[in-house]
Amino acid sequence: MAEVAKLVIDGKTYELPIVIGTEGERAIDISKLRATAGCITLDTGYANTGCCISSITFIDGDKGILRYRGYPIEELAEKSTFLETAYLLLHGELPTKAQLEKFSDLITHHTMVHEDIIRNLFRGFPKSAHPMAVTASVVGALSTFYQDSLDPMDPEQVGISMIRLIAKVSTIAAYAYKYSIGQPFNYPQNRLTYPENILHMMFATPAERYDVHPVLARAVDVLLILHADHEQNCSTSTMRMVGSSQANIYASVSAAINALWGPLHGGANQAVIEMLQGISDNEGSARGFLDRCKDQNDTTRLMGFGHRVYKNFDPRARILKEMTRSVLDAVGRSTRLLDIAVELEEMALHDEYFVKRKLYPNVDFYSGIIYQTLGIPVNMFTVFFALGRLPGWVSHWIEQNMDSNTKIGRPRQVYMGSRERRYAPIQARG
Repeated sequence: MAEVAKLVIDGKTYELPIVIGTEGERAIDISKLRATAGCITLDTGYANTGCCISSITFIDGDKGILRYRGYPIEELAEKSTFLETAYLLLHGELPTKAQLEKFSDLITHHTMVHEDIIRNLFRGFPKSAHPMAVTASVVGALSTFYQDSLDPMDPEQVGISMIRLIAKVSTIAAYAYKYSIGQPFNYPQNRLTYPENILHMMFATPAERYDVHPVLARAVDVLLILHADHEQNCSTSTMRMVGSSQANIYASVSAAINALWGPLHGGANQAVIEMLQGISDNEGSARGFLDRCKDQNDTTRLMGFGHRVYKNFDPRARILKEMTRSVLDAVGRSTRLLDIAVELEEMALHDEYFVKRKLYPNVDFYSGIIYQTLGIPVNMFTVFFALGRLPGWVSHWIEQNMDSNTKIGRPRQVYMGSRERRYAPIQARG
């Protein structure tokens, strides 16, 4: 017999079905609550509300578990590539060798963007424009260049749009950077791998040869894998919400990029770098900084610790901590910021104040150091985040459109405004 939850309102009992996920998660189905009981639920921030049933990503924040389509993030980061992981998210299974070769070839041969985007669109932005604003705008404009594939209900059109997005957003991101510093754009090279191409388009110049270091290319690959999906976060929920209106995929991704741009979502690794730099310039020691964080009369915050979902160690942070050393070794230098980060982590993990509050390092704590070591400027951190998150966004958009139960997103509200009142002529208002 199916489990039910019982809700008593004004002495009347309502039975609500309980849905149990494959990992044992339990959810109370309230989809008919308003129709039967005349009530809605109020859940600010949707912290206790499931918006969908999904088979893409599983997170257990209490145990520090993250899996894409059932595969632990640790195994994917160690053994997979970003394009293979993207295929897994998009199609539900790891590809065969032939499938991955075909998928990679399609991505490679769609990385170029229309010349009118370069000549007209990019040059319309001020040089000071933030790369996230440029990236979101150009992605949204892709729907005007590829009007042959905008039908969200046509699997063939969705398939080609999916390829175009994953291929071209890497080029758009690199061009947003090049434009901001006044350097010529580099065309993508079909001989290079996906992460190699990103670094080539970012840092090569016509003046001299640029060789991509394999350790740095692998670091980009892993960073993109770790960011590829993270369940129903703000930007993914935005992707689903916009897509629920049957908006085209480019418009939906553009909206998701803008959601990610918010400093409470995708900008945390920038805040970590600024925090570490501030400690290096002013504090002199991690201990003094942590003491200020614990002072109730001080607004200082420990950035890169704690997470809305994880109440344990973010598994992505463990991976990045190890990778940070290998990247620094590859470029032949250390950094004061890494030394401070390690010191901060060690102290915070043994400090009752932070342990009691379940504040553990998250993915942003070390990712900024790696980006900085790669030579990626702070204002491009979130652009790389978006580039990694793209397969996850698209996977959720496709999953939602394939679900026959999908309805346009339309949350309710509890109204607390004025009761009904009558309009008075302006002369009578005093």
